Amino acid sequence: MRVRTWQERLRDPSLTVLLVLQLCAVFLVTPLAALGLPLTRAVGETLVLAVVVIVVMLSHRRGAIVVIVLGIAAILASFLLGPEWPPAAASVLGRGGALLTFSALTWVVAHAVYAPGPITSQRIQGAFVLYLNVGEIFASAYRLIWELSPAAFAHLHPPASSPGEIAAMLYFSFSTLTTVGYGDIVPVNPLARGLANLEAVIGQLYLVTTIARLVTLELEGRRR
Repeated sequence: MRVRTWQERLRDPSLTVLLVLQLCAVFLVTPLAALGLPLTRAVGETLVLAVVVIVVMLSHRRGAIVVIVLGIAAILASFLLGPEWPPAAASVLGRGGALLTFSALTWVVAHAVYAPGPITSQRIQGAFVLYLNVGEIFASAYRLIWELSPAAFAHLHPPASSPGEIAAMLYFSFSTLTTVGYGDIVPVNPLARGLANLEAVIGQLYLVTTIARLVTLELEGRRR
């Protein structure tokens, strides 16, 4: 019971911390790592690990924790066993683990954002965390497709380094999610095109549905 009370007290402040960590990881550390700056890759991995630890500590759902642990185990296995396995198998294991981890993180954060109660600024920040998670989930999926089929994206050279690969797919994913569509990276693989269409639709619907849900929760809180 004390643990649950402690988690409830830290739930909203933790959403702010998660947002700051993700903004730093996605928009600062990842581009710098792609440029080859020393230590930036280690810093980025530390930020991601901090995000995972915070979510696990605050989660009430054992199922989500199990999925996160399985995802991390798959990622670690891809690093440790990658040299001994076929490249395709290592890619599926690593990117699949990332998809599991980010999906479980999204599940936990969504439960905190859309839980009954007054709408605070931290919960709005948590909604932005969810938005970033969507982009990261699709980036992992695009990265898997790119590794399995290097010609899946036009005007994009085959992946040469992990930081550069991550930066390129995050850039394409968020350009698609926000429907900016600069056109410098174009999906030509049918599966990549289908995912891009799906992400663009989610990007448009997310803002509308999130605003409607938060407004509904706020009105319900005032009636109580």
